[in-house]
Amino acid sequence: MKKELILESHDAFENVLQQNESTEFWYARDLQKLLGYTEWRNFLLVVNKARQACENSKNKNEDHFVDVNKMVDIGSGTKRDVDDIMLTRYACYLIAQNGDPRKNEIAFAQTYFAVQTRKQEIIEQRLAEVERLQAREKLSNSEKSLSSARTLGTKPYSP
Repeated sequence: MKKELILESHDAFENVLQQNESTEFWYARDLQKLLGYTEWRNFLLVVNKARQACENSKNKNEDHFVDVNKMVDIGSGTKRDVDDIMLTRYACYLIAQNGDPRKNEIAFAQTYFAVQTRKQEIIEQRLAEVERLQAREKLSNSEKSLSSARTLGTKPYSP
């Protein structure tokens, strides 16, 4: 893929990303278009495979695939209620893994979600390292205080 197309595809995934008070998610109908599926019924076959993969990996489907309804414009100012699914990053990853590998959009999505997952793992690892270093520093300061108090023959200060 050319660099421009990669950046454009990346931006497309980020632009349809939704955020509520506690989590980020994608709507399945938005993802369907990004993955090159024109028919909802064909895309649902992929979603159902992804649900099965989620279940097989001992994750709860309801944590990653939330069935919702939303109103969409159908023209002339008219709206109708359609089924949709709120998908976590993990659900999107599973959908990309179960999509038609002949589609360039699927190949890109597989890479996109793998890279984003790795970035998240690195961030979480670094946060854990920072917490560990802060705990070590706190312990070191406590030990210095205790050692200093022992040398002076006084009781250590305890807040």
